[in-house]
Amino acid sequence: MAYRSLILLPLVAAFLAGCKPENKFQPPPPPDISVAVPLKQSIIPYEQLTGNTVAFNTVDLVARVEGFLESQNYVDGSPMKKGDTLFVIEQTMYKAKVQEAEAQLDAAKAELVQSEAEFDRQETLLRQNVSAQTTYDKAKAKRDSDRANVENAQGNLTIAKTNLGYTTVQAPFDGLVTKHLISVGELVGSSTATKLATIVQLDPIYVEFNMSEQTLLDIRAGLKKRLTLEELSKIPLDIGLMTEEGFPHSGHLNYVSPEVDPNTGTILIRGLFPNPKLELLPGFFTRIRVPLAQGAKEDLLVPNRVIAEDQAGQYVLTVNKDDVVEQKRIKTGQLLPGGLRIVTDGLKPDDRVVLTTNGRAVPGSKVVPKDGTIPPPPAGANITTTK
Repeated sequence: MAYRSLILLPLVAAFLAGCKPENKFQPPPPPDISVAVPLKQSIIPYEQLTGNTVAFNTVDLVARVEGFLESQNYVDGSPMKKGDTLFVIEQTMYKAKVQEAEAQLDAAKAELVQSEAEFDRQETLLRQNVSAQTTYDKAKAKRDSDRANVENAQGNLTIAKTNLGYTTVQAPFDGLVTKHLISVGELVGSSTATKLATIVQLDPIYVEFNMSEQTLLDIRAGLKKRLTLEELSKIPLDIGLMTEEGFPHSGHLNYVSPEVDPNTGTILIRGLFPNPKLELLPGFFTRIRVPLAQGAKEDLLVPNRVIAEDQAGQYVLTVNKDDVVEQKRIKTGQLLPGGLRIVTDGLKPDDRVVLTTNGRAVPGSKVVPKDGTIPPPPAGANITTTK
């Protein structure tokens, strides 16, 4: 009996084991995915280039007449106004030259008065057949010669006054004057014009930069016409220095070279910027923001981080109406401050773009979309929010 019980026990155990429920695979629930529609904003597209500041005016102050430098009437590096006296060259000799020229002019005028009176008398006598023709001709020649002497004396006086004026070197415009190159007491202008210093006008100030031929063609396509000089001056430009955030200095386009340099494939552009505080000095390296079109146009923006790329090009992941992930091919444009990228083609305003980038969104898989947001770009990026 005990032997039979030992045989039945394994059979009962096997039977009980066969009665357990069968194990089945339970798929995980769809993952939660953050999605948002593209940000719709009005964008002014621009190109960022580099260039340098250039003085609006730069003039070398030179001694145009010979003499000893008598005085320096400014402090090196100080701002001066137009017409301010900067240097004075000894004037004694040049004042004497003016007096001499004035005396010669007075003498020539006196001679002319006498010769004109004699000519009038001889002309009357000739009509009365009292004087000979030769006498009349001599009187006429004397009058004409004296007239020429007066004109010559007037020219000499003008030259003498001009040379006297050259003894005073004045500021031709408002600006900063560099350090003096000649000391008081030195002889200047003895053989050639002697450079005394340089005056630089800084307000306003130019910014010059080179633009590629392709960028120029893009701008022309955006503007859809060739602009006049007046229209060019209405195109805004913004610049920033190496140590500045963004582009705090605003100006406008001032000049576009009429030809492209065949060696570099670039064209020279110049902008004009107000500089009342003299913050910009000639030679500064600048970053320049150039608008590529007039007026803003509406664009779709997505975070640059959600854009992926493969051999076929760029794409983003979206979630359709059935909450299934799809891959959409796109074309992109400018990268904006705040990490946003303009999408020029392939995306619709109501497409739900996947913001989650942890690999949980797989094309063809079902997800649970959660509403997210795309932060707008920061202020000062040539962007205005669409109402």
